[in-house]
Amino acid sequence: MSVRQEMPGRLLRLLALLQSRREWPGGELAERVGVTTRTLRRDIDRLRALDYPVESTGGTGGGYRLGRGGRLPPLVLDDDEAVAVGVALAAAASVTPDLGESATRALAKLGQVLPARLRPRLAAAGSIVAAPPRGVPADDLPDGAHADGPARDADAGLPGVDPDRLALLAAACRDAEVVSLRYVSKGRDTARRVEPHRLVLAEGRWYLSAHDLVRDAARIFRLDRMHDVAATGRRFALRPQPEDAVAQLRESFAAATYRHTAHVTIELPESEARRWVPALPGEVVAEGPDRCRARISADSAPLVVQYTALLTAVAAARGAAVTVDAEAAVAEPLRSLGTTLTAIP
Repeated sequence: MSVRQEMPGRLLRLLALLQSRREWPGGELAERVGVTTRTLRRDIDRLRALDYPVESTGGTGGGYRLGRGGRLPPLVLDDDEAVAVGVALAAAASVTPDLGESATRALAKLGQVLPARLRPRLAAAGSIVAAPPRGVPADDLPDGAHADGPARDADAGLPGVDPDRLALLAAACRDAEVVSLRYVSKGRDTARRVEPHRLVLAEGRWYLSAHDLVRDAARIFRLDRMHDVAATGRRFALRPQPEDAVAQLRESFAAATYRHTAHVTIELPESEARRWVPALPGEVVAEGPDRCRARISADSAPLVVQYTALLTAVAAARGAAVTVDAEAAVAEPLRSLGTTLTAIP
């Protein structure tokens, strides 16, 4: 028997209200449900008889709250909440192997019960992929061969994204529809027309993988730097795109140059350096079978110092020669660190 057949609509509204706040005064709750306090008490008793643990609270006038245990109450979501749950499930299915199957089943169940008006928005969630954390603080993508957006300090707070913008872009990815937008990059606000491919959630930020029609090149855009985003109604034929949008984003992170950069040459094979420092904010390139060169780049100088020191320590532990080429903001803290370490008896 379905929940709606088992319980009248008034009880569903009552459950939804009990879920929305920790505790409700009895009089206020009765007013919100649209019944008398006497009828409210009877409805509370009916919920308890159905094994929903509604607790009475003391104090002036008394009140009610939904306790722990008992049956899992039905979730009553508004339109935006339902779509948000769908997006979260789609992201979990793409990034978390242990939860992937369960998230996919839950997403299918959600799709079955959603009103028809919301199903296209949920279907668009299939255009979203999520990237596993890199394990390092996330600096940002600057303008470059594969990325758009000015650099930003790694310690700054993560920006929010308009859910309507996210939904519009997800639908455009699904429907292969050209999108017009304005984009702020390096202090300049420019008009763009793009063919959207995938939305990627990485390091707590949203990115759009797309083909920029103005520059006729693949680009990655940060959603929080977009404004005046609009679907044009013009469809496009799909171009060859990277199969793995997350890998494309990772390559952009690795290839980008930020405010502070250090170059570290190590007399070790590339595979050995990657083994010990797998989550490097930059890239490692082989310069022979027993020699590699790492480029460490970030907006945060301490972050560059941290990973440069780590690579140097890996080389020292293996008796390998190492050379560091870095600007003063990185070199001076490294020298200070070296002096401190050599002073240890």
